[in-house]
Amino acid sequence: MLQKLKNIDLLIVAILLSFMVISTLLVYSATLDDPNIVFDMKKTITIYVICILAFLGVALVDYRVLLKISPYFYGAGLILLILVYKFGLEINSAKSWFQLPGNLLFQPAEFMKLMLILALAAFMARRQGEKLLFLTDIVPIGFIVLIPFVLVLIQPDLGNAVIFLVVLVGMLWIGNIKYTHFLIGFLLVIAGLFLFYYLFTHFHDPIQQYLKLQGKGHWVTRIDTFIDPDNASKDHSFQVVNSIKAIGSGGLSGERYLQGTSVHRNFIPYAYSDSIFVVLAEEFGFVGSSVLLLLYFVLIYRMILISIQCHDKGGAYVIVGVVSMFVFQIFENVGMLLGIMPLTGITLPFISYGGTSLLLNMMSMAVVVSIRIHQEKEPTFRT
Repeated sequence: MLQKLKNIDLLIVAILLSFMVISTLLVYSATLDDPNIVFDMKKTITIYVICILAFLGVALVDYRVLLKISPYFYGAGLILLILVYKFGLEINSAKSWFQLPGNLLFQPAEFMKLMLILALAAFMARRQGEKLLFLTDIVPIGFIVLIPFVLVLIQPDLGNAVIFLVVLVGMLWIGNIKYTHFLIGFLLVIAGLFLFYYLFTHFHDPIQQYLKLQGKGHWVTRIDTFIDPDNASKDHSFQVVNSIKAIGSGGLSGERYLQGTSVHRNFIPYAYSDSIFVVLAEEFGFVGSSVLLLLYFVLIYRMILISIQCHDKGGAYVIVGVVSMFVFQIFENVGMLLGIMPLTGITLPFISYGGTSLLLNMMSMAVVVSIRIHQEKEPTFRT
């Protein structure tokens, strides 16, 4: 065990600890004048301790063992998604959380991201880098993703559901999908987007009325804000418009810590979670934002290097899945606050407030570190 601890990637550990410090500072600032939430340092430290212990525990386990039992993890994740739909706690019109002791919340959709990555990596590793066949590989992989996608979509949680699709695309690409299959899929996606745009713009009111009856009316308002922001109502575009203003007001070096005008006047909804990047940009400016994005870049770059050095296909596939998940979440979260991406509930990895999200992200990084630690061993995972 001591030898394993010596082989832990210290650069990744340093970046993760830096994220914890940055997150604590930003969440404290975001909640300082927010009447709806109170910053609890004791709770924050408890969550960090749990996440660090989970990180170390998972990192010391040979990732091949995790791949071998991934079907059981995947099945457990599906059961949790079904149970939360029936018995979960409803927040912001989405039944996505379990209420745990100590006033803690657990979101199964977050847990399912890593379980899905492990399941896909284990399935694809059986091909040992050979071209993926349509009927025996791509179709089963599609069903593996489709089931949790639908279960999360009906909660409704569109943001996390889309992440499943992004992970699928990233892992299929690195898993050696045939170019013809990829091209056909790409053309179908483009055609689907054009069809969606046509139907949404031409049948806007009936769609809006139907989704309101289903309790999903906020989907239409968010799409309106992205597709046609000039004609969107002030209430619907409030978050995006104010976020852009706050980010711009930060300038080069920001308005100083705890002095963000828009944040502390409560002009930014969910500043402690979805909009945490606005707090950073307004109070620390372009310099602070660049530092955070640079940390993300170094973390992703390090993960890619580990995947290149990994001799086992399964380990490489896992890392690509984790990288796909993080890259999309970072781009979507920052992009939606700049008005270049649709507004969703996707959080900023490691920074936004949320214990389940942080635990999932730390466990995902722990699997990556496990691949780094155990890559020199002879493979024990067999299909």
